Amino acid sequence: MSAHDLTFVLGGARSGKSAFAERLASESGLPVSYLATAAVSDEPEMRARIAHHRASRPAHWPTVEVGRDLAGAVLETAREGHCLLIDCLPLWLAGWLCPPDDGPDAPADDTQWHDVVDQLAQALSTAPGKLIVVSNEIGLGVIPMGSLTRRYVDELGRLNQRVAALAPQVRFVVAGLPMAVKG
Repeated sequence: MSAHDLTFVLGGARSGKSAFAERLASESGLPVSYLATAAVSDEPEMRARIAHHRASRPAHWPTVEVGRDLAGAVLETAREGHCLLIDCLPLWLAGWLCPPDDGPDAPADDTQWHDVVDQLAQALSTAPGKLIVVSNEIGLGVIPMGSLTRRYVDELGRLNQRVAALAPQVRFVVAGLPMAVKG
């Protein structure tokens, strides 16, 4: 099953993938809604990153901070004649595998995580309108030391493969330059 108007944008950290995805959304000519997956924390570096992303996109784009229920947010927000921009899958995954210590959520086990990925794939396959999903390509570096980091890399790689299989269009951004991978 593939989504009819899904573009998957991949790239490394600071590759320009979010700016490219925002440009695609803006150039669509459709009203845009933004699903933010980053959990706002007290860490100054993370607050600065979130502030940078907020400042880079148009103020009139409604923003929904999704937390863990990305599939539900996609189904609730997507609609025909609109563009939905989801940025980004790595932070959403981090919220499942490494939730904040002071939060109510426990890390997902394999079964729970795979169920959540199935729900997201179903939502992306059936949601109306134009969808743009942003993620980091994480498989170009060294094999990480430590089981949690290896699990994160493995799960993000699998998630990226799943979304790329659904998407008619996949773009890879390097140094701000998008390359067509699919479509």
